[in-house]
Formats: sequence, C-alpha cells, structure tokens
Amino acid sequence: MTQDSQLPLPGSHGEHRVQEAMGTSDRASRFYRDQMLDHLNPMMREFIAQQEMLFIATADAGGECDSSFRAGPPGFVHVIDDRLLAFPEFRGNGVFASVGNVTENPHIGLMFLDFERERIGLHVNGRVRIMVDAELRPRVPGLPEPQVPGQKALAWMVVEVEEAYIHCRKHIPHLRKVGAEESWGTDDTLRKGGDFFGSKKQNEERRNAPVGRR
Repeated sequence: MTQDSQLPLPGSHGEHRVQEAMGTSDRASRFYRDQMLDHLNPMMREFIAQQEMLFIATADAGGECDSSFRAGPPGFVHVIDDRLLAFPEFRGNGVFASVGNVTENPHIGLMFLDFERERIGLHVNGRVRIMVDAELRPRVPGLPEPQVPGQKALAWMVVEVEEAYIHCRKHIPHLRKVGAEESWGTDDTLRKGGDFFGSKKQNEERRNAPVGRR
C-alpha cells in the first residue's frame, strides 16, 4: 500500500528480515513507496479487464499452499470497483482446493501476466469472500455470464484488494496467441488432456501391486 514515513511497511516480518540480511532494505522500501497501492488505479483496472488468464495462490488454516490457474474471455475477472474484483468458480475437477482453502484462510494472491501485448505483470493480494451467483449478480451490474453453453458459476471469489503492484517484464516471455482450439470448454476427458502425466495409470498399478511392493 502507499506509505509515508509514519506508516508501517507493507509485507511480512519475514521478508523484512531477509531484506536486512541481503542488504536490500532501502531498495525494497523504494519499491513499497513508489509501486505499491492499496487499491486498483484506473490503469490496473483496464489491464485486468483485458486479461484472459489468472494465477492464484491460497493456503489452508495450517499454511499448506496451493496454486491454481483460471482462464476465460477478457473480462472474466470482473473489476467491481477500485477495491473489489470477482472471478467465477466452475465445477472443474470437483476438488475445489482454492475455495476450500479460503474457507479456512481468506488470504489470496493473484498474478495477472500479459505474455502477448504489454509483457507485464500485476500482483493483487487481498482477502476473499465466497458468494453464490444468485447472491452476487443482483448486486453487481455487468457481472459476466459464462461463455460456454451450459456452464454455470457455482460460486464467485470476491476479492477485497489490499495490495496491488507491478511485476516487471524483464523475464516475461513474449508469446503469440494462435486462436481458440475447438476443445475450449469441452468436458470430454481425452480432449481435456486425459491422463497426460500418467498419474491414473501409476496409481492403478500401485493399488493392484502386492502389499509388500507398494
């Protein structure tokens, strides 16, 4: 968040200790002062509205972490105002690891990366409230509808912004979009990737192996 000399630094005590150990405290303080906001400014809001992918990080009450990926058409992450944004949660694989984590620990980290146009990133950290579609939609004009026929948002992650700051383009690769695949949004197991990493096969072999060989 924006700081003056009378306010505590953002970030954790751990990162401050590492900054002192590494001799980067002054450099980090300049970044906090110049680049961190506690809200989304107009350029950040416009940037988010253009993005088609999102990386998220959550942790449960015990600190066990999970990272995940979300994607959709531009605007699937809906900026409600300068301190609130929302994105949908669909059925997926049915695990709901991220949603489960934030029911125990509401903190979330979002990473928007534009590989195609600007080659720049935006971090957004905050706290989540989970809302069902029927509860959120009447309150938020313009909330996007699913683009895949028959798809339904089972819940929305509504994020209250606490920190927003740049991720520099120095090592962000420049990727080129090649167009939507026919399998976008499919529920066909093979077209979604099937057992690409062989996990199902390996688990089946372990279950069927003699007890002493598992």
